[in-house]
Amino acid sequence: MSIVVVGTLGYDTVETGIERVEGVVGGSASFFAIAARFFSPVSIVTALGSDFRADHQRIFAERGIDMRAVVTRDGPSFRWHGRYHEDFARRETVSLSFNAFAGFHPDLLPDQRRADYVFLANVSPDLQNHVIDQLSSPRMVGVDTMDHWIGDSRAELIDTLKRIDLLVLNESEARMLSGEHHLVKAGRALMRFGPKIVMIKRGEHGVIQMTADSMYIAPAFPVEAVVDPTGAGDAFAGAVMGYLARVGRTDEPALRIAAVYGNIMGSFTVERFSLDRIADLSWEEIDRRYREFIEMTDTNQARWNSQ
Repeated sequence: MSIVVVGTLGYDTVETGIERVEGVVGGSASFFAIAARFFSPVSIVTALGSDFRADHQRIFAERGIDMRAVVTRDGPSFRWHGRYHEDFARRETVSLSFNAFAGFHPDLLPDQRRADYVFLANVSPDLQNHVIDQLSSPRMVGVDTMDHWIGDSRAELIDTLKRIDLLVLNESEARMLSGEHHLVKAGRALMRFGPKIVMIKRGEHGVIQMTADSMYIAPAFPVEAVVDPTGAGDAFAGAVMGYLARVGRTDEPALRIAAVYGNIMGSFTVERFSLDRIADLSWEEIDRRYREFIEMTDTNQARWNSQ
């Protein structure tokens, strides 16, 4: 089944302890869509500035990603400048400019309104609610958020959470939104806001996945050389939603496999800057790393692989 993702698409400047890159393709929708397309058809809804290059748009179109709902507006595209500390565990936002994406409130296409799977990436709760209002009867609505929206638009975000199925966020955001330091307590508190499924991303420590009846901790796939963590969380979400859309189920085995594929896609993303690693990734590489993960963890997931 197809997925609709609403999020940003623009340009990043990234600084690490050893390198700096400027003007590379970024944005939450970019990483999500490139990851999700391995599992299910995906359609991007976003606004670009007039400076977004045609060859960069072709990165998505040539990989079968639907760009019909991508609009171009006057002015520069969304831009983010981030700086990572040497251990990559800490990151600071140097600058953030929504530019052409600011005030974007799209009218979904008729087939997008009927979509079964919709993901509202790291955008304002106001925009997230605007999109939800247009949906007919989705099977799953997923949401990501960040500290900016938690701090500045908390009431609107809580309203959004009442209307969704899956919440994906990192551990600092989970603590901030829930008011709980312990992550298990945080996950339970977040579900009381409305989501049926909560996935808390923990970087090199993997992910905690929680439902009302279960909890699963998926370790991260070990990566020898991390180059750039930017977009790894968005790629995680893309693989999760993509897998769930492909199998059409949200039972416990499906959710656990989805979390593992999410971690694996994130592990590829961090190996290079921007989309450089995952844009030309092959399914054979993904499958090989999935099987390596099964062997390393020696869990019951081997029997789920055929489901």
